[in-house]
Amino acid sequence: MGAVAFAYAYFEHRYWGLQIVASVFFVDFLVRVTAGISRSPIGLLAGWMTRRQPPDWASAKPKRFAWTLGLVMTGFMTIITNDGIRGWLPRSICLVCLALMWLESVIGLCLGCEIHRLMVRRGWARKDEAYEICAHGACDVTPRRSS
Repeated sequence: MGAVAFAYAYFEHRYWGLQIVASVFFVDFLVRVTAGISRSPIGLLAGWMTRRQPPDWASAKPKRFAWTLGLVMTGFMTIITNDGIRGWLPRSICLVCLALMWLESVIGLCLGCEIHRLMVRRGWARKDEAYEICAHGACDVTPRRSS
């Protein structure tokens, strides 16, 4: 959806697709952050599509942090596209969102989880002691050596 909306905005200079996609993803991220992925519309669809595969569990804190970043970006995108702002700004934000989604879905790299790990390492956030599994060891925090 995002790639098609971006293509219309870039080539045809029609931004209605970005307005719709940004609003849909904003609502989805809002539901994910407040009620969890089990209640998000896209989460439900993804769960139905992968119902025959065993779950790949991940820690909640890094994912919730990543969803919050998505919420902020899609919220900003929803505001600017529905306010009539056109041109490079909404297209650039859309490209960043598409790149982040591609990194996670194709490569398995959750950039929000990596940022969360950096924040835990620096002491700016707490580690999820209950369950800490992330793709590519993004939740593994090695203590910094004091010199």
